[in-house]
Amino acid sequence: MQYKKLGRTNIDVSAICLGTMTWGEQNTETEAHNQLDFALDKGLNFIDTAEMYPVPPKEETAGRTEEYIGNWLTARNCRDKVILATKIVGRSDSTYFRGGEISRLHSRHIKAAVDGSLKRLKTDYIDLYQLHWPDRTTNCFGRLGYTHPEDEESIDLLETLHALDEMVKSGKIRHIGLSNESAWGVMHFQHLSEMHDLPRIQSVQNPYSLLNRSYEVGLAEVSIREDCGLLAYSPLAMGMLSGKYMDGKLPEGARLSIFTRFQRYTNEAAHGMTAKYVELARANGLDPAQMALAYINSRPFVTSNIIGATNLDQLAVNIDSINVTLSDDILSAIEDIHKLHPYPCP
Repeated sequence: MQYKKLGRTNIDVSAICLGTMTWGEQNTETEAHNQLDFALDKGLNFIDTAEMYPVPPKEETAGRTEEYIGNWLTARNCRDKVILATKIVGRSDSTYFRGGEISRLHSRHIKAAVDGSLKRLKTDYIDLYQLHWPDRTTNCFGRLGYTHPEDEESIDLLETLHALDEMVKSGKIRHIGLSNESAWGVMHFQHLSEMHDLPRIQSVQNPYSLLNRSYEVGLAEVSIREDCGLLAYSPLAMGMLSGKYMDGKLPEGARLSIFTRFQRYTNEAAHGMTAKYVELARANGLDPAQMALAYINSRPFVTSNIIGATNLDQLAVNIDSINVTLSDDILSAIEDIHKLHPYPCP
């Protein structure tokens, strides 16, 4: 396994991070614990979760994934061996996270969310605490362009940063990160951090894959110059880039077969581009999923690649992508394919 610094901290995180959002929906607790054992044995020390997980989000399952992880940490007595990241939901109409209130990113809700996650995770501290999405409306979750909402009331970023600072000073969280953020959001947080001597943003968790390379425009430079690397989520575009959905196939138990709400990577352009990437991989003796993941692993602005799996065979293939080095010819061929349709899935 390879390791990289998390932002400007002294923390070394594995270049492959274990994603957990299927645990409690598609995966049982036993399966989750087996994945954690397997990943730890393979050298992964980085686990990413969220108070909202599993997905799709539902009141009856919210927080279940964190509970599974907390039970595993207690059973294995291995808290010192992992870097634990979780997330607070952003602005949401769902009221079950905050006891009947709409979730907002202000002090009272942040404190309640941190305390809730600590209880479920059965730990005294969280290594990386992330804002799952902004309190304001911006271009995330499948929106490439930005349309400015007039007269929108959103929590001021400085108020949110002060609230996070309180949690850092209390010892409940060590470092902070963002998710589903824009270049403006990241830079404004960093500016406020410097102006007011508040915690810096150490990472940005956004989607990044061969079908969605929008992070490269603006945010890649921010990650490198500001030392807040990308934690890439959906690196296989919800499994599309493995090739298992080609030719209209819907494998039993697969996410896109079960949940019709996930349409971000299933349009005609996505299927067409996926076929080209799969063909390139197979023509060069590569597993399509490993080629797609190896590309993410090779990007200089990426700190860690968040993989997910519903079984140990998938997990093994995905983790082993760290040992795949793509030749210059394959990298060039990937760029040629990318140019055919740069943004099939924003």
